Amino acid sequence: MPDSLPVVLEESMPRPEVARIDNVSKRFVIRKDSSVKERIVTLGRAGRQHRQDFWALKDVTLDIFAGETIGLIGHNGSGKSTLLKVIGGIIEPTTGTVEERGRLAALLELGAGFHPDLTGRENVFLNASVLGLSREETEARFDDIVDFAAIGDFIDTQVKFYSSGMYVRLAFAVAVHTDPDVLLVDEVLAVGDEAFQRKCMDRIREFQREGRTIILVSHSLDQVVDLCGRCVLLDRGQVLFDGHPSIAVARFRDLLEERRIVEKKGATVEQRRAGAVTKVTATAVGRTAGETVEPGDDIEIRLTVTADELESWVCRVQIDDPLGQKVFVTGTDWLDTSVPAVEGECDIVFVLRSPAFGGGKYFVNATLLDDSGQTLYNVMQVTSFNVEPDPHAIGYLRIAVEGHAINSR
Repeated sequence: MPDSLPVVLEESMPRPEVARIDNVSKRFVIRKDSSVKERIVTLGRAGRQHRQDFWALKDVTLDIFAGETIGLIGHNGSGKSTLLKVIGGIIEPTTGTVEERGRLAALLELGAGFHPDLTGRENVFLNASVLGLSREETEARFDDIVDFAAIGDFIDTQVKFYSSGMYVRLAFAVAVHTDPDVLLVDEVLAVGDEAFQRKCMDRIREFQREGRTIILVSHSLDQVVDLCGRCVLLDRGQVLFDGHPSIAVARFRDLLEERRIVEKKGATVEQRRAGAVTKVTATAVGRTAGETVEPGDDIEIRLTVTADELESWVCRVQIDDPLGQKVFVTGTDWLDTSVPAVEGECDIVFVLRSPAFGGGKYFVNATLLDDSGQTLYNVMQVTSFNVEPDPHAIGYLRIAVEGHAINSR
């Protein structure tokens, strides 16, 4: 059967549901008493004062269809892993219902389900039986599992002596060889060496071609955009966005930026007197503040410098990618831009002409230097801007590309 057949079927008929999450909430109880003695003393009504309800999920409703690859993103504590465990049947929801069909394999925690006193071989058969394989089926696939895990002679060693990399390699190998209809993955693709990560990604791609459903949690937003056709953004246990991965990632980065700004303190009075950058904006020319930068747009970066008396100074701006890597730096000294002495406020404007930034969020840093190159003031990621995703490529550089197919001879 050709590999393209599942795609044709998806386009010609509605895809069936493999999971339905209906109005699901999950509550955990956080105890504030730290010892057995305190718990005994606080028994009864008074004990309620030493307990706090934490809602990890609140009224989550999702329909998951066959053949989808869905990413779950959000800050730490947003409910991603909890939702994955609810879908996998590891924990029961406090309210709401979860309906599923098909064989499900879950990679939720490093070595979850492994017994430390059993050997790798014994754990393979134990885990495979939990995931629904008969002993005969496991025996038929055992050699492939061991080859994929690449743990060699250690297969007959107790797993409590395994390294973390060996743990996850064996766990992943078992899960992907059970022919699951639905694969749940929680950050394990980030574990292991580069060769194993490539092997995992190849198997994920193979699952996608076969039309299997994959639900993954990842803090690698580029990986989510690259792998997933749909992305769910969670915030404080609630679904904030459900749709295209590029839009979900942009919304998430905006959310992180809002929190960073709230937490960040402004320049002190002393810094303002000596010289400080008190305001920075980055806007596409001809667009309103906050609008996405489109290909061909110029970007205006405007800074307000405040000082009681500042002479012979330099202003530089740096643009970083979401991982904090330097993408671009310029300054008034490199541009031969003369700056006046400041007594009060002064605005400095940099205009980036049609910058070829790839899609995503970028952050602006600002620095003031004296004429000897010493830093007077520095503020990191003081503002940001979003660039429209490139439908033809990913990365931090937008390049016009042409592709040609040449007939084989």
